[in-house]
Amino acid sequence: MDDYLPAVARQSAGRLDAWFQSYVTTVLQRNIRDLANIADSTAVPRLLSVVAARAGGLLNFADLSRTMALPQTTLKRFFALLEATFLVQLLRPWARNLGQRAIQTPKVYLNDTGLLAHLLGVTGDRLKGEGNVAGSVLENFVLMELRKQCAWSTTRPELFYWRTVSGREVDVVLEDRTGKVVGVEVKAAATLGSNDVGGLQALASAVGRNWVRGVVLYTGAETIPFSANFHGIPIRRLWSA
Repeated sequence: MDDYLPAVARQSAGRLDAWFQSYVTTVLQRNIRDLANIADSTAVPRLLSVVAARAGGLLNFADLSRTMALPQTTLKRFFALLEATFLVQLLRPWARNLGQRAIQTPKVYLNDTGLLAHLLGVTGDRLKGEGNVAGSVLENFVLMELRKQCAWSTTRPELFYWRTVSGREVDVVLEDRTGKVVGVEVKAAATLGSNDVGGLQALASAVGRNWVRGVVLYTGAETIPFSANFHGIPIRRLWSA
């Protein structure tokens, strides 16, 4: 994370954009030796921008291939380079059957939400006015915060997402080594209703006796007790007591 400290010192939007652009270029040139074998040196940075526009969505190489007019085999190699340089990461689906987790489609995120915002051209005004963009950026931010906290947690839970064919889903599923499960939903909203815990309730039913708690992180200020183990919690509680 120290690599991003200079970005915080950039006060103007222009200087911040220039720093992020320079950072991506430096990382790719310094760490990806395979770029020497790539005829189009702009292909990997372009892929990163396309992936940023799909952050929080399923990793679909067929769709990426159509968008970038490149073979899937090439895109998979480029994507592996982005993973190797810690610019992107995957979130696997949770399922009762451990074998299913490895074969189902993962979701893709960027390791740094500041970089994501840069690539999306996000400003404060745009976040306020475009709910879909705000939701994607906020979900990415929460996942990265949970990743960091899980790294020092004594229980060291693994992170997944959950989605059913009927459309029920939960943004983040945390499962410890004993199989205990916590579900986390992320809402870019200042108010919540009972419908906002529907996905968590469905997950709780699927998990059964290993269910621990469901949390909806939102932008409001109050903790909301929906029931004994379902709560709405302000996102700021991620980094404050």
